[in-house]
Amino acid sequence: MLLGFVILFAYIIVVWLTFFKFKWMKFNITWGIVSVSVGLHLLIIFLIGLRFITPYSTNARIIQHTIQLTPRLTEPTLVTDVLVEPNVPVKKGQPLFQFDRRPYEYKVRELEAELAKAKQNVHVLEADIEVARQKVIQLQSELVYARYEQKLSQNLASRGAGPEEDVQKWAARVAANEAAIREAQAELKRAELNYQSQIDGVNTTVAAIQAKLDLARYYLDNTLMVAPEDGYIINLQVRPGMVAGALRIGAIATFICDSDRYLLANYFLENLKHVKEGQEAEVALDLYPGQIFTGRVEAIWRGSGHGQMLPSGKLPDFFFRPTELPQGQFVVAIRLDEEDQSKFPIGTQGRAAIYTDTSSGFVVLRKIGIRAYSWANWLYPFAG
Repeated sequence: MLLGFVILFAYIIVVWLTFFKFKWMKFNITWGIVSVSVGLHLLIIFLIGLRFITPYSTNARIIQHTIQLTPRLTEPTLVTDVLVEPNVPVKKGQPLFQFDRRPYEYKVRELEAELAKAKQNVHVLEADIEVARQKVIQLQSELVYARYEQKLSQNLASRGAGPEEDVQKWAARVAANEAAIREAQAELKRAELNYQSQIDGVNTTVAAIQAKLDLARYYLDNTLMVAPEDGYIINLQVRPGMVAGALRIGAIATFICDSDRYLLANYFLENLKHVKEGQEAEVALDLYPGQIFTGRVEAIWRGSGHGQMLPSGKLPDFFFRPTELPQGQFVVAIRLDEEDQSKFPIGTQGRAAIYTDTSSGFVVLRKIGIRAYSWANWLYPFAG
């Protein structure tokens, strides 16, 4: 920068000596245009220095994380109470909205009854096993008796002391008893399988109803919406009597988080050539005319939508971009040093300067410029 001042000063001295002190040449309109043109070109030294050593953004704004408050409910539900005021800070976990609990309480009671019934049915299944086991024993005893009678009738019939019909009758009885035993054994196996159907030691029917009950209790708990973290709500439109939850994608309010607010500033791509994380920055916010806030570069978002091509079956169609359209820009995240971050509400606009080399003389010029902008905000809004 010093060399630029020396060159500019030397040029002014040469012009003064040539045309005014010694009058070696006659000053006229032509020489005046040439002299001014050369002088303006020398000023490019300062423009380049300011642009690359102290990048300047005319579009900077405070960013805060927001959470879209959407009721997590299974059906459209009546809002019974609004427990928050707009623009009033709330703490994490503080109640915000109360929804009608009754439909969800009824569902919980229904599933609690089903769970009690399912647990009782486990004992019934255990009893069914014993019943089936005793039935098998009974049928086996009847089979033994039928076989005895069949053998006895066969002996009598072979000696002519008994009718052949008794032999056929008891043979049929033996076959029927054998079939009944197989059926009873299958029923016993089924009862044992029903009883042994478990997951992590719990009957599957009980586990399924328990899961439904847990989900119903989850939705019951969600009838009270609480603050997800410290913050506040602006433009509160929710009122008791409103039905919410008809559309899952529809938020009923926007919650603005207090933590992790930062400033985003747009810069032309070439201006970021020497910008790195941790470099000093100064910010002039329109909300505070005449004040300058310091900060540091936290991140450079090296990317924009101009370079994104979405997957599609259609071939890209490239076209000429007129030079009068705005050039693409990247944004830089700047973390302000101010201890009281609540001074910077969401959307606050201003301008930001980054100092890539604090020892450079161009920093002085940029500091003068950004302070001039801040003080001018007392008179006229210059927000870019």
